[in-house]
Amino acid sequence: MKKFDEIISDARPTVVDFYATWCGQCTRQMPIIDNFKRKMGDEVNVLKVDIDQERELTDRYRIQSVPTILIFKNGEVVWRASGIQSHTDLMVALNGIEWR
Repeated sequence: MKKFDEIISDARPTVVDFYATWCGQCTRQMPIIDNFKRKMGDEVNVLKVDIDQERELTDRYRIQSVPTILIFKNGEVVWRASGIQSHTDLMVALNGIEWR
């Protein structure tokens, strides 16, 4: 993913959903991420990374199960969770970091 490092280096939080097309839980996570992105607008960056297409990123961040969501701020991982995360889970995670 060409601009990945540039995007995660932003001062705004970046929520990254590592997923796979063959993953049932990922299929259930996607509408949650899409809705989260729509509701948050420009306040946060939201990226989806297909682990089968982006092996280098998958290896770099040691993704061992999907879905796994990482939140970055200024290029650093500030939160990580595996399994389905609700909109509320994501908001609680964001509220745990200084970003506004």
